[in-house]
This record gives sequence, structure tokens and C-alpha cells, in this order.
Amino acid sequence: MGGIVIVGAGQAAASMAAKLRALKYDGTITVIGAEPVPPYQRPPLSKAYLLGEMELERLTLRAPDWWQENDITLRLGTSVTAIDTEARTVTLSDGETLDYAELALCTGATPRRLPAAIGGDLGNVFTVRNLADVDRMQPLFTAGKRLVVVGGGYIGLEAAAVARKLGLEVTLVEAAPRILGRVACKETADAIRALHSERGVEILEGVGLTRLTGEGTVTGAILEDGRELPADFVIVGIGITPDEEVAREAGIHCENGIAADEQGRTSVPHIWAAGDCASFPGAEERIRLESVGNAIDMGELVAENMLGAGRPYAPKAWFWSDQFDAKLQIAGLNAGYDEVVTRRDEGSSFWYFRDGRLIAVDAINDARAYMVGKRLIEAGKPVTPEAVESTAELKALMK
Repeated sequence: MGGIVIVGAGQAAASMAAKLRALKYDGTITVIGAEPVPPYQRPPLSKAYLLGEMELERLTLRAPDWWQENDITLRLGTSVTAIDTEARTVTLSDGETLDYAELALCTGATPRRLPAAIGGDLGNVFTVRNLADVDRMQPLFTAGKRLVVVGGGYIGLEAAAVARKLGLEVTLVEAAPRILGRVACKETADAIRALHSERGVEILEGVGLTRLTGEGTVTGAILEDGRELPADFVIVGIGITPDEEVAREAGIHCENGIAADEQGRTSVPHIWAAGDCASFPGAEERIRLESVGNAIDMGELVAENMLGAGRPYAPKAWFWSDQFDAKLQIAGLNAGYDEVVTRRDEGSSFWYFRDGRLIAVDAINDARAYMVGKRLIEAGKPVTPEAVESTAELKALMK
């Protein structure tokens, strides 16, 4: 029987492989990645890499010779087309079959695209998910070009910020009543909107896209209110969906992604899941986190549990977004919040409460607020909205 096969070559896969070797696992490890490049960081793609401030060599998670030195086989430019759960084999896109003793699914997620019927397949319409996406669009990031961004989430806002810094004319279209509607409170959204508006990004909220126009290549966008926006190119940032197809076809239970238990096991013996593709039990419903922190932590935990640790996953949710000169840092999960407290210290911070309990913090250019909030949440230390609002020195909340 084969060793450990990891499907996917992103942050979760790289962290898992490294952890296995750190734990002295001496069997074979094979990492299978659809992209032709070794595992790399994704967050800088829509920021430093797109701006030309980070070279490809700095994106990679490990030096090229590290994989060989640690006897980890990278099968790049290859995908898994089928899993035989009885024979414990995977079939690759080149027709080869590999045996596995343990199989980890770190397949990540796929960006949602606009339907072809409304112009989603026109040339110069892009999503921002992988290196090839950014390499294709990067030549269009020149001063004076007209960019339309569809979607007011973090990816769309980050791309808009980069484009504006490079001198492009940028219009962002959000169908929901406001930007960041699914992921942040109104106060955070107001601060981010002001940041963009002050720097010349036009943000249109509460209006949907009817269709993109153009013959072969996009030339514009028609909105539901009849407005027509000229466009040299379009970036679509309307969310991602977990890449669960190969798991579902193999009979593995999927629910908001590939369903894993608290240790990372799927519904099929000897098959595990980690990263953006994986959901795990939460207090009230299954949770799936799309973040670097989750990919690292869950990837390492699954590595430990493959080797018998038997540890439950306790996520420490943290995220970040860089836009213009603002660093937004997020700790915790704000689902179900019923109160928000705003502070102005080094920067701005927004503290989310549910039933009087602190559950999340958004901090804009305020590292201290982020760190204090993160520690309070992880420690489960009780703190009231009144205390957050009135305490002069944030560190006093830790006492």
C-alpha cells in the first residue's frame, strides 16, 4: 500500500507535508497540484504581486530544493480525476494510478464566474484566484485603462485599490445594498468605502449587473438601472465555491464543502480534508473558513491526526486585507453579532458582540486593537461592550 497522497498544492497541502516530515513520518509523501508551479502564497497575488512589488521567487512557500531534500514528490500540472475508495487509489489526469495508505483532500476553492449568457466568457474578463489569473491581467494594469470590478468583497476591493494606485479609472459595482455585506459590519464597510472614495474609486452599491458588452473582448458593462460603464477589462470578485467535485463523485459526504469531523476525517476511512475545501463541526452548524491561518492550522492538525494524535480542531480565526495604505486585520468570527462598539485609537477598530460576549474585532491600522481583541477572544475572557468603549488603555482589558 502506498504512503500519503495529498491532493492540492496550496497552503494547506504544503503545511501538511512539512508537518508530516517534522513529525518524523518516513513514508512516501506525494503532493498533486493542478498548477505547473510549486506551492505558493495566494494573498499577495491581488496586492504586492499585482503591484510588481513581489517577485515569483518570494511567492513560493518553500525553496525548490526543499521538496527534494525532504523526499516529497511534487506532481505538478496534474489533477486527480477519480478516487477509488475501495482499492485506495487515485487516478491522475495523465491516466496514471497511485496507491495511498492515507489520502488528504486539500483541493481549495474555485472562483464564481459570471454566466456566459451575460458576457462572462468574453475576453479580458478575469477572476483573481491563482498565479495564471494575475499574470494574464497584469499587462492591463496601466494608467488610464478603465476597470470595472464586479463584487464588493475583499478580493474586488483589493484589486480596485491596486488598480487605482497604478492610475487606472476604477468603478466597483456591488448588487447588495453595501460593500462587505456578508463579512463585515456597516461601520467597517463605511470606513473602507471612504478609503476608496477619497482615492478616486467610484463605488456603486445596490445595483446589479445586467450584462457585459463586447464582440469577443469586453468593452463595457450595462447595469440594472440602465447605466452603461465603459471597460477595458473586468475583474469578477463574487465569491468562491469549495472544490468538492472529485470527493462527491467518490461518495464522500459534502456539506458546505468536503465534510470533515473534528479531527479532519471525512465520511470515508483513510480520507481526510483540510483548507478552503473542508468544513468542520461548529457550535451550531458546519463551518468552512477561507483563510491562510485556517489552511496552515488545519493542514498541520490533519498531519498530526494521520499519525495518531487524535486532536480536535479548534480554529483560531484571523484574516487580513491590505487596501491602499490601510491594513485591515480581523480576529474571530462575527456571525450572529447583535452589537458593534467603535474605538478610535492608533486607527479604528470595530468590536463585535453577541449576547454581550465579544466574538470578533476588525482593526484598521490599529495593530494593538487587533492583538488585544484576538487574545481576549482566544482566551474566552469576558469583556463588556461598555468596557471596550470606555477603557482608556486597551491592554487593561487583559487584566
